[in-house]
Amino acid sequence: MRALIQRVKNASVTISGKKIAEIQKGLLVLLGVKGGDTDEDAKYLVEKIVNLRIFEDEAGKMNLSLIDVKGELLIVSQFTLYADCRKGRRPSFTDAAAPEFANEMYKKFIQLARATGLKVAEGEFGAMMDISLVNWGPVTIML
Repeated sequence: MRALIQRVKNASVTISGKKIAEIQKGLLVLLGVKGGDTDEDAKYLVEKIVNLRIFEDEAGKMNLSLIDVKGELLIVSQFTLYADCRKGRRPSFTDAAAPEFANEMYKKFIQLARATGLKVAEGEFGAMMDISLVNWGPVTIML
């Protein structure tokens, strides 16, 4: 399981011109699922993300977590995080999980994120989405 997280001032998901999800200060999480990922992988990654100290304290140091700042999460499925571009010019996605399994793990990840008590918004699995965000910092981290 891979997550590309971006600290944002705001972010939203639009499908066919209709905004379906939106957050304010928090994290946009692009989540990739690999075949063989487990519930434990999802639990570990959620805990890591919500406790990662990447928000600034009063001294301007990255010392506060998403939980500390009562931030919000926007979680979007992103199988292309498993693109393999080592050969040729077209990415291979053989490491990405099959859609049915990936959707199951994506939903599990969202469920675990909601269990933290934070506001959680989500994209639509498998849909063509327009993602808008204001990356704050910028801060972008791959987990």
